[in-house]
This record gives sequence, structure tokens and C-alpha cells, in this order.
Amino acid sequence: MKSTKKLRSQKRRGAALIIAMMFVLIFSALAVSMATISGTSVQLADNQRKADSARASAESGLDVLRFWLNRISIPASTPQAHRFYSIATSLQNDLTENNITNINMYPGSSTIYIPSVTLNLDKMQNFSALITHIGAETLRLDVTGAHGLFTKTIRVNYDMEPYAYPIFDFGLATKGPVHFLGNPTVRGANSNREADIYIESQNNNLALLITGNTNFDGDISIANINANADFQGNVLIGGDHGQEAIDNHVFIGVGPTEFPVPDTAHFQQYATGNVIDSSDDTSDNMTLTNVTIQAGTNPTFEGNIIIKGILFIEPPNRITFNGNVDARGMIVADGNVDEPGTNKITFLGNFATSPFPNDSQFDVIRSETGSSILAPAFAASFAGNFSALGGVMAVNTTHFSGNVSAVVKGTIINYSEDNPTIVAGNATLNFDRSDNIRIPAGFDTLRILTYEPSSYEEIASYY
Repeated sequence: MKSTKKLRSQKRRGAALIIAMMFVLIFSALAVSMATISGTSVQLADNQRKADSARASAESGLDVLRFWLNRISIPASTPQAHRFYSIATSLQNDLTENNITNINMYPGSSTIYIPSVTLNLDKMQNFSALITHIGAETLRLDVTGAHGLFTKTIRVNYDMEPYAYPIFDFGLATKGPVHFLGNPTVRGANSNREADIYIESQNNNLALLITGNTNFDGDISIANINANADFQGNVLIGGDHGQEAIDNHVFIGVGPTEFPVPDTAHFQQYATGNVIDSSDDTSDNMTLTNVTIQAGTNPTFEGNIIIKGILFIEPPNRITFNGNVDARGMIVADGNVDEPGTNKITFLGNFATSPFPNDSQFDVIRSETGSSILAPAFAASFAGNFSALGGVMAVNTTHFSGNVSAVVKGTIINYSEDNPTIVAGNATLNFDRSDNIRIPAGFDTLRILTYEPSSYEEIASYY
């Protein structure tokens, strides 16, 4: 009996050892598995970090190239077949002028290749890019970011579009000072912003003179940091009175705004009617249909005048309208804005503009909308009733001395840096730009590249 108990005890001790060894093996296997999983996780995390770094490199490259592409502009007259080459040349010239030597370009007929640009040498971060001309007015930009062997590519599109000049955000914009010699009212038909005024006046510190009571809806921005505005009557601007109105709505030392000069020569192609010279009789009522006034004619129109289509004026000229003028289209005067000389257009009777007639002969020019008077080298004087302006008026300088109570559906632009824009009497200008044309006729002078955010996509990732 004693012998049997001893054997059973020894068997139990043997089973416990086996079970213990099994648990040791299981836990050892678990430990190895945990270590392997941990190592794999570390590797995956490192790979993800490098992939994210490659994506960040691509984003950085995209930001760099967006900066430089946003600076590109080419003449709108550039033939479509040459636009991509002009864009590549403009980009290369801009980089060179700014001493950017780490961005190299290899332009082809429809591609621009930008090889590796180092972002962080220690971490082997860089980007490269490919710009491809994929349509008549579209470019595709592929930016590939890298971190070592890891890469990520981002693709976006750019459209070639006309440049919308900020000057058309104002109702009145002048390079020289502005004198309101009376009690002016300047209204915005739909919002106060429509009646905003911009005055550069770099050559004259008296940028704004108002001798009577002021009733303005919009703000007044003056570029000359040393300029002042002289209000001699009661002041009402944007609903505020007195000094509060000046403090809240008159801003001096603002950033400059570009004054685009219209391409007046573009409209000569539409002047297919008669040519008026010094031999023509202009003493009676006349209808001028797509007429050209020859240089040096200096005519005086004694009767009432209806203008249909384009009235194209060659410089030098001094044009006088003694009667009423009904302009159903556009008045365009050629000439260099920097050489106005004796060029002048004087309206002594009533004046108003309206759209082109509905006749089929004007179909070809009906798309030229948003402008009414384009005469940057001519001084314009209005001594009668000025009642309607259907689009932009861009002249060298303006002098209103008659009854001004007009609806203006565009911006009034004056290019003279020295001669003031003068509005005498109790003038009322109502700016209604609800139907404002983004690019008024004659001002489509530049093409720029516009980024299309909706085109953003990540197209490749390599490990």
C-alpha cells in the first residue's frame, strides 16, 4: 500500500511539470508574436510617416508653383497656338529676375518639366512637377513630392482667363484729384459699395475737395499717403455724419490700384461706315452709323446727333457737339494715354448712352458690352444734361458743368495724373452695377492662369 501511494505522488509531480512547460511555451510564443506585431507596427508607422512626408512635400511644391503661376500674365493678343510658349517664357523670366536658381525648367511644345527641387536635404524631401497643355485654355499641373523612395503626386488644373481688373470694383476711379464744386450726391443703387471712390492723386496732396454738402453712399480710398480731403460743408458718408463719417469711410494711404488702358485700336474694325473729314457738312441733324472721324478734322456738330454702333475718332481731334447726343453704342477715340495733347470731346447738349440697336448689321459688335466711352487720350466735357451712361467711361479727364443726374452702369475712369476731375453744381451720380460686366469691352488686354480648386486630386502613391 505504501508503495502505491508513492507512485501516484510521483505521477502527479510529473504532470505539473509538463503543464508548467506548456504554459512557458505558450507565453513565449505570445511574447514572440507581440514583439513581431510591435515591430511590424513600428515599420508601418514609419512607412506612414514617410508617406505623409511625401504628401507634405507635394503640397509644399504645389504652394510654391501656385505662387509663381499666379504671377503670370500674357497679352490677350497672343495667338492661341503661342500661348503655352509665352506662359513658359513668362515663368522663366520671372524666376530669373527674382534670382530663383533652384527651380529649373525644361519646356517642350506642350509640357514644362521641373526636375527635383530640394526641400530638406537631410530628410531627402523634394518635389518635381510637370505642366501640360491639355486643352485650348487649360493647363494641368502634376506635382510629385518625395521622401526618400516614397512619393505622392497631386494634380490640379489651371484655366487661361481674362484678367478682371480691381478698378472696376469702384464707381469713380481717378489718377488725379477730384473736385466736387457744389453739393454732390453719389449713390449706390443696390449697395453702398457700388458708389465707392478711388483717388490716386500722387502729384497733389489735395486729393478731394468738396465745397458744399456731401451725401455719399460709398467709401473713399486715397492712395497718396500724404493726401488730405477737404470737406467744406456738412458731411454724410455711408449713413455717418461729420467727423465720424470721415473717420469711418475715408481711407488715406491705401494700396495702389492698377489703371488698365483699353485697347481702342481693336474697335477700328467695326467702323465700316462713312469717314468724316474737314470737307463734310456737320451743321444739321445727323445719324452716325459706324462712322470714323478722321484725324485733324476738329468738327463741330451743330444739330442733334444719333450715334449707332461705333463712333471711332482718330487723334488728334477736338470734337464739339452743340446739340443733343443719343449714343446707341460706343464712342471710341484712339491715342496714347500719356500724350493727350489737344484731344477733347465736348458735349454742350443733353447726353445719354444706350445699348447697340437690334438691327442685324450690329450683330457682329453686340458682344462688345460693358463700355460706353473709351477715350483715354481725350478730355471729356459735359455742359448739358448728363442723364445715362450704359457702361464704363474711360477718358483722360472729366469736367461736368451742366445738370448731372445720371444712372451710371459702369465705372468712370480718369487717367490724368495732374488735371482734376471736376463735378460742378448739385450733381447726382447713381451707380447701378447690378448687371456689371466682369471684363468690359476693350479691357480684355491680359490673360492669366486661374487655379481650379475642384480639380484637386491625388493620383499616385508609391512606397
